[in-house]
Amino acid sequence: MLNKNIFTSLLVLIFFAGCALITDEYQANQRKVIAYLLEDLPLPEDAEIIKAPTVLLGTGSAISGRIIMESGYSPAENLIFYGTETLSTGWKLMSSKVGEEVTLVYSKAGRFATIYISPRNTVGGFISGDYGSDIDISVVHPDAIGIQNPYDDLDYSSLPDTP
Repeated sequence: MLNKNIFTSLLVLIFFAGCALITDEYQANQRKVIAYLLEDLPLPEDAEIIKAPTVLLGTGSAISGRIIMESGYSPAENLIFYGTETLSTGWKLMSSKVGEEVTLVYSKAGRFATIYISPRNTVGGFISGDYGSDIDISVVHPDAIGIQNPYDDLDYSSLPDTP
């Protein structure tokens, strides 16, 4: 019976260790891709990229997309990070709103980056009195939308009738 418990515990340990390796590998690979595609926008070192809603489109300076991250730092600490790091990479602050939630809008070479930082309340943070941040970064290139109204030339008669 003791061997069965040890074997079961070992299998569970290997399974969870494997999940951590896959997550760490994903984070490392995702950071490489984002660093390559969006090399001039700084990201906090501790931030973890959330897989599902993150998407980047385009190449070179014509990158558009959205990056969703979780950071262990508070919104105020992330505000200070972006306030200093973005200026050193040539981004110019165009607009800001600072309160419990922070919204920063930067521009560089015709591109716009909106950084939205909100508090992430967790049980551990509640107990220790500290909390992290959810960070949502949207980057838009001016050529991302070529046709302002793609429905202008739509032939409504060819569409099926709706009930």
